[in-house]
Amino acid sequence: MDIQLTSLHYIYLLFTLIILGVMVKKRDTTLVCILGIFLLSIVATSSLYQGIMGIFNSFIYAIVELMGTILIISVIVGMSTILTETGINEVMVSPFTKLIKNPTLAYWVIGILMMVISWFFWPSPAVALIGAVMLPVAIKAGLPALAVAMTMNLFGHGIALSGDFIIQGAPKLTADAAGLPVAEVISASVPLVFIMGIVTTVVAFIFLKKDLKTGKLKVEEKPTIHEVETEANNQKKVLSSKTKKLLAILTPVLFAIDVAVMFIADLQGGDATALIGGTAIFILILVSLLTHKNRALEEITKYLVKGFKFGFEIFGPVIPIAAFFYLGDEGFLKVVGDYLPQGSQGLVNDLGIALANTVPLNAGVGAVTLTSVGAITGLDGSGFSGISLAGSVARLFGTAIGKGVATLTALGQIAAIWVGGGTLIPWAVIPAAAICGVDPFELTARNFKPVVIGLVVTTIIAMIII
Repeated sequence: MDIQLTSLHYIYLLFTLIILGVMVKKRDTTLVCILGIFLLSIVATSSLYQGIMGIFNSFIYAIVELMGTILIISVIVGMSTILTETGINEVMVSPFTKLIKNPTLAYWVIGILMMVISWFFWPSPAVALIGAVMLPVAIKAGLPALAVAMTMNLFGHGIALSGDFIIQGAPKLTADAAGLPVAEVISASVPLVFIMGIVTTVVAFIFLKKDLKTGKLKVEEKPTIHEVETEANNQKKVLSSKTKKLLAILTPVLFAIDVAVMFIADLQGGDATALIGGTAIFILILVSLLTHKNRALEEITKYLVKGFKFGFEIFGPVIPIAAFFYLGDEGFLKVVGDYLPQGSQGLVNDLGIALANTVPLNAGVGAVTLTSVGAITGLDGSGFSGISLAGSVARLFGTAIGKGVATLTALGQIAAIWVGGGTLIPWAVIPAAAICGVDPFELTARNFKPVVIGLVVTTIIAMIII
């Protein structure tokens, strides 16, 4: 199929490469994305005022597309905040402390618990919870604080966040950029997420056991947890222990029912997210009413506002870059207008077809490229800011190869989040490092080999799957 490439295609490709270069330099991409949107709009419409309007309209389009994701994360954080302040979170995980009797059990119990909690509550709140409750127990069992931080990173910010099967924030971004349904990207990511997770955590465990045996890594005499964050506050004394236990049982049971309903009613994407979000709001309201009583009306709003602040802080840098990459698909028609050449399938698809006609590509080249692009986009330490680029490049290469768009999209997502989401970039691991009282640079150094080995193996498996 012959595709007529226009100046719009070359501008889009040029700015994609510039954005990639800016990320390699570890600089912010917002200005570049805005300039790209402006140039695409003004060239397409030949109108200065419409070019200026295109910037704002593209932001609106991106926010509308991402609003469900921003809201679910905000609501989850709001709910998690009150569960933490009231001490219900501690009661929820306390039974697992009895399982931790040696370093091996500490590693796997903390890791799996972190992964499960991160799927439902997001890794950031989970780090505070797991660190507060499990760190002293783990150290007593013989697992150093550095190893606890590493475990939380790999299982939470690695496995849980890279798949994001429940909240679906990450797959929403990549799926939109790749022009695929969210469910298709999640389905394609399942084998890759677990291969990456198993390889990385097993390799990390082997290195850990070796260093404990040789004495290279030693257990601290006293827990180094940040006291201000973990000391019980006044809210923890409001509810009786019986009420806390009841709510600690009710919360996971309600989410488990949600998961069952998803399977039975075949809820996916936005519907599944809405069910989880509605349940989180219900829990937030219930706990607020029991805790604050007469002040509950005001306190419910405060917790929601806290959640919204977190949500928009996380997605603030994502909106401009998502706005640019949405123009690669149907977003162009909705934001700028019908200015693409006759027969165009969207800027990214057109470039993919042109690439296929020019350069012979295969699954190996595509997989290595997406892992590289994903890793580069993660260099800013966000994990989320660049996954729209990974989705866009996946569509470009998948179209050129003629298959595997969903697998390539999932691979780029996994690479971006494992690198930038909180395992390899020092400023991204600060929450886990701070709660465990360890050096973030030392933590990323310990994560480095297992994560790189995992990415290599996962990329090879992706080549086979494609």
